[in-house]
Amino acid sequence: QVQLVESGGGLVQPGGSLRLSCAASRSIFIIDRMGWYRQAPGKQRELVATITSGSTNYADSVKGRFTISRDNAKNTVYLQMNSLNPEDTAVYYCNAHPPIRNIWGQGTQVTVSS
Repeated sequence: QVQLVESGGGLVQPGGSLRLSCAASRSIFIIDRMGWYRQAPGKQRELVATITSGSTNYADSVKGRFTISRDNAKNTVYLQMNSLNPEDTAVYYCNAHPPIRNIWGQGTQVTVSS
């Protein structure tokens, strides 16, 4: 069973950047599509970005600002977030896509505020 640990969140000013990491306890090579999700207070969890061996996809709200990448050798998925705005404030999670219910991690909090 894969376990996922997200890190890299924090408090950042509008316009700033953060790089999130998602470390897996076992090889994620066999999971073709990985994704980053986020959940803002009072809202449902939403898909932010996905990556396969050959392509990436992004929600319209983050397109052009966020970049997802993966390093299968390190069992890690990354999310580079630039030009952050307050609407990006949320807890960020990684998982397969579609998500596997029982491997959600604790997430990492991202707060964008001046």
